[in-house]
Parts: sequence; C-alpha cells; structure tokens
Amino acid sequence: MDSADQVVFEFMPFIKAYKSGRIERLFGTDFVPPTLNSENGVSSKDVVIDPQTGVSARVFIPTNKIKPGQNLPVLVYFHGGAFCLCSPFCAMYHSYLTTLVEKVNVIAVSVDYRLAPEHPLPAAYEDSWNALKYVASHSAGNGPESWLNDHADFERVFLAGDSAGANISHNITLRAGIDGLMGMNINGVCIIHPDFVGREGSLNIAWNFICPDTCGESDTRVNPAIDPRLGNMGCSKMLVCVAEKDEFRDAGWIYYEAVKNSEWKGHVEITETTGEDHIFHLFNPANEKAAIFLDKVVSFISTGAQLKGLSSEVPASDVRKRERSSPEFKISV
Repeated sequence: MDSADQVVFEFMPFIKAYKSGRIERLFGTDFVPPTLNSENGVSSKDVVIDPQTGVSARVFIPTNKIKPGQNLPVLVYFHGGAFCLCSPFCAMYHSYLTTLVEKVNVIAVSVDYRLAPEHPLPAAYEDSWNALKYVASHSAGNGPESWLNDHADFERVFLAGDSAGANISHNITLRAGIDGLMGMNINGVCIIHPDFVGREGSLNIAWNFICPDTCGESDTRVNPAIDPRLGNMGCSKMLVCVAEKDEFRDAGWIYYEAVKNSEWKGHVEITETTGEDHIFHLFNPANEKAAIFLDKVVSFISTGAQLKGLSSEVPASDVRKRERSSPEFKISV
C-alpha cells in the first residue's frame, strides 16, 4: 500500500483521514437546494457571510405566515457532526430547520462554518462568532440580507445547536457575555446533546483530531463545567437536552449542574428523553418521541419569544436576578 494512502484517523462510519491529507467523508455530504414557497410555507435562500473564508448560511423564513411590517424572532442554528461533518445544506438539517421555522414562526440562520480537519478548531468558533456578528449587523435595517433587515426582531434572538453545534452554541454565548455583542439580545440558548467531556473525563474520539492545540480534558471549550467564567453566559434562558442512551448524556447533566450552580443570573432547565440515543430526533424525525422532543424545543423558543430577553450588552450588575434552579423534565411515552 502507498504510504500516502495510509489511514491516520477514522471515525467510522463517518469519516476517514489519510496521510496524504485526503479526507473521505461518508456522511452528510448531500446537498439540498434552497426552496421558495415550499409546501409548508417556508422559503429559504443561501447567503455568503465572509467571501474570504467562504463561510455562508442558509436563511429560512415562514413566507405564508409573515405579515407586512411584522418582525419575527431570530434563531441562529449551528449544525452538529463532530466539527468535521454535515452542513446546513444536507437533507437532514435542511428538513429540521424548515420544520422548526414552520412551527415556531421565526427567521432562522443556519450557519455553514468551516470543517475540520482542513480547518481545525478554533476555525468553527471564529466562523460562528462572525456569523452571529453578521446577523447583528442587520439590527439597524441596513445589512446585506433583506429578510433580516425587513422582518427580524433583534430583541428576540435564540441560539441552538446539536452535538458539536451545541458545543459551539455554548462557546459563542459565553463569548457574547464576556466580549459583548452590539445590536441584539440573546434571549435563549438550546443546548442539544452537547459534545462535552463526560463524568469519566472522557473526550470525544475526534477531539484531538479536530483540535490539535487542545490541552485535553482541562480545555474549557470541551469541558465547560470547569470554566470559572460560566457566570458570564450572555443569555437569559437556557434549555439543556440529553438522551438516556447517549454517550454524552452525563456530560449534558454535568453542564446543566455547573450552569445552575454558577453565578449566572439566568434560568436553566434540562430535559431528558428516555430510551433514545444521540440526536435521535434528526436520524428518525417520524419517531413519536422525536415529535415530543420537537414540541419541547418549539415551546422553549416560543415562550421565550413572548418576552423581551435580558441583553448580553447589559453589565452583570444591572441584570435582574432570575431563578437559576428549575424543574427537571423527563420525556417519556
């Protein structure tokens, strides 16, 4: 065998990396085009965020429900895939965001950050932060994307993501709280089956591969429970979602407990789906429990959108203290 064809990393059945630098992705490479006036009344378009890096996004809007002059909440979504797979344009995520937009009645921006290992971390974090700033740049009504200019309510912004995207959602929300983000209020963040260090201190098998500069289990990007800055989270509400059979289940609970017990003045809750595995709702959206789980996410965003959230621009000393504990929900059917 040619030494250049030697496999140096594999995360089966998803990806293989070869000594030559060739990357073989076995999942999430399909492309679904954007849709105008789809059957459920949701339209989508693709926009370029940064021409230099090629970072882009797919924007969704509920065409049939929006009224002239109406402003809708904004959902910024970060897809999963271990930082090295998938995109907003693959069928799984296009379908999921279309459904969310139709049910919640929001404008969604699904971010296409650069993938590892060609672009190792922190590239995905920087791309996602720049995408959030791109969205905020429309708050005065003169940004490059008309849907955001004309219909986005920047006082009702939500972030969400699954797996690696949940990891990104946490890190970007923390950055918003520390660095500040002009032009928008982050009302809520939905952390779905997060790719974090678990109770045994075990890292995702792909972490060292996608993040060569990591310091391992003490890296707060993947082990946020040990981060002393948790009290600076730049949102007012958080929903952490775990699944009983998911290898990341314990990591999600540890994260929830750390946020709840931190000095953060927001409101956090957790929901666990019994009998299900990692991102089951994406792999099998027709599953009855997937529908129940979707309703939980929809309710979290819809309820939060009815209130004006606490701004990530407001100094911590000026923020009204909110309850940090909450009921622990378990979904079962």
